[in-house]
Amino acid sequence: MMDDAFAARAGEWLAPGGPANDIVVSTRIRLARNLRGHKMPWRLAESERDALAHHLRERLSSTHAVPEATYWNIAQLSEVERLLLVERHLISRELAAGKGHRGVLFSPRESLSVMTLEEDHLRLQSIRCGLQLDVAWRELAQVDNEVERAVPYAVSSRFGYLTACPTNVGTGLRVSVMTHLPTLVQTRQIKKVKQATSKVGLVLRGLYGEGTKAYGDFYQISNQVTFGRSEEEILQQVQDMVGKIIDWERGVRSLLLERDRIGLEDRIWRAWGTLKMARRISSEDAMEQLSSVRLGVNTKVLGEVSLQTLNELFLFIQPAHLQILRQAPDEAAHRDAVRARFIREHLAG
Repeated sequence: MMDDAFAARAGEWLAPGGPANDIVVSTRIRLARNLRGHKMPWRLAESERDALAHHLRERLSSTHAVPEATYWNIAQLSEVERLLLVERHLISRELAAGKGHRGVLFSPRESLSVMTLEEDHLRLQSIRCGLQLDVAWRELAQVDNEVERAVPYAVSSRFGYLTACPTNVGTGLRVSVMTHLPTLVQTRQIKKVKQATSKVGLVLRGLYGEGTKAYGDFYQISNQVTFGRSEEEILQQVQDMVGKIIDWERGVRSLLLERDRIGLEDRIWRAWGTLKMARRISSEDAMEQLSSVRLGVNTKVLGEVSLQTLNELFLFIQPAHLQILRQAPDEAAHRDAVRARFIREHLAG
């Protein structure tokens, strides 16, 4: 079902041309929705799940809400193929680990997607490169309207959209902005960033969301509250906080260039040398070195590689991508050798 060509093609959300792309990698907006008159996914018997999965696929395809969409039944994918979709932010870890018929529908460039029968009946998603909250929301709201015409949603006049988890009740809106904050981490100010986001009801999470580590100095800024606020209020709150964090990270970068340029250059060029010469490298170590090189490109300390190549490498060196693209073995030492060779080849052009 999944071929090498799919794994080798990065989604358009990794393009380097988005607004504030020196700090912001991507903007992702998700809506949780459930169908009126149907049991929640966790209560469905196997036959009911199959019937509802087919119904959802049919209704979603009929709306053309996601143009030229591809649909995959997650139950028919291998474990490594599921992990690859998690690495691409097309599905959640929960959907990958679930049981029974559950699916994902996505556009050719992966900017739009719909998960079916995860925690909720539907999870609609728009993901864009750089800081594009308005664009992503406008696009997703249109999809949401089209889908609702095909499958009426469960909505309460008092509580708003009804969801499996109480934290999603209300708007069902989750906004996540992926940021690259290497100098805030280096200067140990990332704790202050976490405190600042927490004070306004936002949260700082790792690369793949709740409970994950911030590999490569990547942090997601997300809202926690979906009830009692409008979509516009949530979006504006995230926009304002991300703007402050962008200024914060840029300010620290400028300060380091002014006060300790040699130290910053040493970090960047050491990382470049490691990536160019290493014969074995773990995914975590590779992410850390690529983070420093990305910092070097965005501060104009290093010009030997494009931001496009770096953004793609952050994705392609992940375990599932490496296994599919290079048939990397499960054994860690051999996989680390394959990863090091893969990086050297890409950096050589």
